[in-house]
Amino acid sequence: MPGIPSDFLQRPRMLGIVMLDTVFPRPVGDIGNPATFPFPVRLRKVSRASPQKVIFERASGMVDDFVSAAQALQADGCKAIVTSCGFLALHQQTIAAALEIPFASSSLCWLPTLYHAFGGARHVGILTASGASLGAAHLAALGGSMESPIVGMPVASEFARVIVGNQPEGDMDRVHAEMVAAADQLVATQPQVRAILLECTNMPPVAGLIAQRTGRPVFDLVGLARQMMGLAP
Repeated sequence: MPGIPSDFLQRPRMLGIVMLDTVFPRPVGDIGNPATFPFPVRLRKVSRASPQKVIFERASGMVDDFVSAAQALQADGCKAIVTSCGFLALHQQTIAAALEIPFASSSLCWLPTLYHAFGGARHVGILTASGASLGAAHLAALGGSMESPIVGMPVASEFARVIVGNQPEGDMDRVHAEMVAAADQLVATQPQVRAILLECTNMPPVAGLIAQRTGRPVFDLVGLARQMMGLAP
């Protein structure tokens, strides 16, 4: 297994982001918008890695491409690396094993900590881009459990059309309203939920609104990336 690079502590605070091949809008707060972060970021796109390919086909035949992109970001001097799709949780161990710096494929990396903090899996609800596609294998890959309530975005939604369908234009106000409505549904149907985890990296722009509406703390990959960048001075 690779070790930590000898220059790790001297590396600048630069975050690497392995990006899917997308054209949909990415407002501030989205993992793929550099203005989301208070430190420099470097993006590396994996060609042909569409949302459909990663969500519905589990990035079949493309894992080596994701490894190569992450290794290139490491070579560029990044201090930590994340991705732009939580469904890459399935490949956390493979990609991390090929790197010498911290790597988080998905916000699902939060799950073990949240389970301890909030009293177990049933108290941590998950909002996801696709409830039909996020399964036991994704959660288990990062220490999660299907005891966590899961709510996915509706198939017949502007979110599904624009984000999952990878469209260059869309009604982002409507997309964000749909995300908040999904959070409302989660806590209405699962009132025991004490914390909400956003699987989808396009959801953080409304994380604050979701917290305000539901009265629950909200966790996402943007927050985890900030934590990772604070690991070293």
